[in-house]
Amino acid sequence: MAEERSTFLLDETQVPTQWYNVVADLPEPPPPPLHPGTHQPVGPEDLAPLFPMALIEQEVTTERWIDIPGGVLDVYRIWRPSPLVRARRLEKLLDTPAKIFFKYEGVSPAGSHKPNTAVPQAWYNHAEGITRLTTETGAGQWGTSLAFATAQYGMECEVWQVRSSYDQKPARRTMMEIYGATLHPSPSDLTEAGRGILAADPDSPGSLGIAISEAVEAAVAREDTRYALGSVLNHVLLHQTVIGEEALRQMEMAEVQPDVLVGCTGGGSNFGGLVFPFLREKLAGRMDPTIRCVEPAAAPSLTRGEYRYDFGDTVGLTPLMKMHTLGHGFIPDPIHAGGLRYHGMAPLVSHVYEQGYAEAESIGQLECFRAALMFARTQGIVPAPEPTHAIAAAIREAERCKETGESKVILTALCGHGHLDMGAYEAYLAGTMTDLGLSDEDLRTALDAVPTL
Repeated sequence: MAEERSTFLLDETQVPTQWYNVVADLPEPPPPPLHPGTHQPVGPEDLAPLFPMALIEQEVTTERWIDIPGGVLDVYRIWRPSPLVRARRLEKLLDTPAKIFFKYEGVSPAGSHKPNTAVPQAWYNHAEGITRLTTETGAGQWGTSLAFATAQYGMECEVWQVRSSYDQKPARRTMMEIYGATLHPSPSDLTEAGRGILAADPDSPGSLGIAISEAVEAAVAREDTRYALGSVLNHVLLHQTVIGEEALRQMEMAEVQPDVLVGCTGGGSNFGGLVFPFLREKLAGRMDPTIRCVEPAAAPSLTRGEYRYDFGDTVGLTPLMKMHTLGHGFIPDPIHAGGLRYHGMAPLVSHVYEQGYAEAESIGQLECFRAALMFARTQGIVPAPEPTHAIAAAIREAERCKETGESKVILTALCGHGHLDMGAYEAYLAGTMTDLGLSDEDLRTALDAVPTL
């Protein structure tokens, strides 16, 4: 019986064959990206130096469903569908009437949700004759995923990893190199963007914005090369909806509907991938869950940033995107959740938040790692630092249910394991980890540099 089960599995024949585009069902379309020079909506020709035409079309489409190519599905089936698990042992520890479910994306070869978009990005580029991809990575999960994906299609991969994460996570570097990637710490002396940052601050810890600038600069310098992004853009969130589409079927198997959806948010891909299919159901009146974004206190773009047009990178090479931003020059403190150290939020997630379909909260890393230990010691999985934010928020909600007596159904995405993040856990267990926040002065300084349109 569903009430007695803990794990809900789909057969590999049930891997979704279409991605879901939430733009088709939103009452109001999101604002378009703008050309940084003309401030007019960007066209395909503006994006062609960076992306293959198939991905550009996905970036702007208003179609509800996009077919997943067979060459992508073949690779997806290495690990998809991923399991949905009820965290019964965590519920027991918390002594809560709430039911906590997590969609576990750590079963992928790279150990996270990121291959859901890395594989199609590599496939579409390969189909158009591109032989080399450049990218940035924070914690290393995206870089690992793209290295894995390019290996499937015989392509080269060059990765700029944020310096603080490059130093913190040597095993991630090794994993990328196992898959065949070439890796550089960012900022580097290989690009004009990197050299400029190092000249101003030789000890810069780097940021995702800086690494994006370097990877973009390297991509446009060669005809055989394009750029791949692991979050933020519409087509990236589109690819991730395989998470939510599977979860919808699995929640039906469990004979429940979620009352609360929580997801960690850095750029927004994991969150959008889980939530957008459920938001479709909410907009259609078939369910009414509370949708909650959870971000780090050190990079709180939704809870403390401003909703305005800004660059996606530090130097200003990308189009201007309407998003919640802390300022493209903002360099977050080197928290252990490197994948969430981004100055902005995905325009689609920002738009959904602005329209009132989601709420947001920020949590410090000490509370997150306390939650991670509770989860690991009950459910057995050591989470990556990024989803510890969602776990902490789920525990907060479950504890509120204990106070009120409500038996809410809580659903989150455990977007990756932390097997290569032992340095973070060592710091927490040794008592050397501290909470890192964001001062009002630093926030004002960063926002002052945001373009005024």
